[in-house]
Amino acid sequence: MASINKQECFSVALKLVKEAGNLVRDAIKKKKRIETKSSAVDLVTESDKAVEKLLISGLSSAFPDHKFIGEESVAAGGKCVLTDEPTWIIDPIDGTMNFVHSFPYTCISVGLWVKKEAEVGIVYNAVLEQMFTALKGQGAFLNNEKISVSGETELSQALIFSEIGSSLDPEKVDTVLTNITTLIPKVHGCRTMGCAALHMAHVALGAADANYSMGVHCWDIAAGCLLVQEAGGVVIDTAGGPFDLMRRRVLCASTQELAEKMAKLLKQYQPERDGVTK
Repeated sequence: MASINKQECFSVALKLVKEAGNLVRDAIKKKKRIETKSSAVDLVTESDKAVEKLLISGLSSAFPDHKFIGEESVAAGGKCVLTDEPTWIIDPIDGTMNFVHSFPYTCISVGLWVKKEAEVGIVYNAVLEQMFTALKGQGAFLNNEKISVSGETELSQALIFSEIGSSLDPEKVDTVLTNITTLIPKVHGCRTMGCAALHMAHVALGAADANYSMGVHCWDIAAGCLLVQEAGGVVIDTAGGPFDLMRRRVLCASTQELAEKMAKLLKQYQPERDGVTK
């Protein structure tokens, strides 16, 4: 496997993400043609497909040997396999439900993973023009200004993001409600934006202190996890063990201490791993 030029990869991806952002910014104002996937609340629009096509076409042209995992490609039957090869993991519109309702908390998420580690992360809310970026070992940024996590260690002072998600599975719904009920009296506040990548980006920004989710896919968090780590935060499994991108569970926090306190409180839910062949 040939080595990659991380800066070149970032520059090409950033240009394409900005171009794709123009599509999102224009389309969010208009009537959408909506389809459903796994459930009545798991949605896809023509814009999801157009953005993913633009990104994969542009990146594959620049880097013909790289692999791709795209949300809509996988939904259409494409492979969801993470190897050691350079792999672009793409969510063309994270927060599609928000996008459908013209709620401006939606984003493009692009992560480049090499040897199963994140090297480049881009999360772009084109509607609000918030460009979160990170390169491994070089810090995290919002619109070119360096950002960092809050450093909060106490649950009682922590603002927590929780993702409700798009699954109507009764066990998942019960887990979501149980965890929120457990946390509300113990934390400073609970919030949900309906966009996993933006939740993680805001932990990196220091605007929230932690975020947890069970049931997300690798494309939701492939970029956000690097943002948090490069901003000085930690990313672990919701039960407290090492983070596994394909396990579909994530807990990120401003500090290891806060992450561990949260993990001890959370009821666990294990969805089917990404990449499992049906």
